[in-house]
Amino acid sequence: MSTLVVKKINEIKGTDFFAIREEIKDLSWNSVAESPWKADFPYSPVVGFQIAHTDSSVILHYAVKEEFLKAQYIRSNENVWEDSCVEFFISLDNKESYYNFEFNILGTGLIGYGSAVKAERKRLAAGMIDAVNTYSAVCKVDGQKKWNLILQIPKTIIGTTEWSGRRLHANFYKCGDKLPNPHFIVWNNIDHPTPNFHLPEFFGDLIIE
Repeated sequence: MSTLVVKKINEIKGTDFFAIREEIKDLSWNSVAESPWKADFPYSPVVGFQIAHTDSSVILHYAVKEEFLKAQYIRSNENVWEDSCVEFFISLDNKESYYNFEFNILGTGLIGYGSAVKAERKRLAAGMIDAVNTYSAVCKVDGQKKWNLILQIPKTIIGTTEWSGRRLHANFYKCGDKLPNPHFIVWNNIDHPTPNFHLPEFFGDLIIE
């Protein structure tokens, strides 16, 4: 099982992507590199992420290199997983329930909450999703397409600001269901016959500093 330490940092002061990237530049990088369904979906983009927390928020920075970029969805709770999309699932109650944060390259978001039983999961209102600040950058250099997304997630969305010293459970993903080369890449590996991120039994551990 994958484990990482989530460092405690000062509140973020920057108000754009480049300023915040500079503030978090010393955080360690982690890879989203497991491909559980590689036989059916052989393409794997290159994905890394940084994560930290402050008194008020979770800071998550994804860096992606992939062959195709897609950004169709512009409204909260639309099918962002069909675009170039990164995801963060986290449980505060030992995997009984969890939040799924899904954001495309534009910063358009979908957030759900509940158990792994689909009928019991609920989508958060658009106003709550809009409380997540997003900062993105896209470039193409020497034919390589790269994009970055920083999420500033208020801890109040996830239910509590009391994080320090806890062991939480989470997984990190990259997908693109409707890209020319669909893919489903994970941080902590999943043992399941078909693509499915909603399996909290395969969440890894976050040790909160």
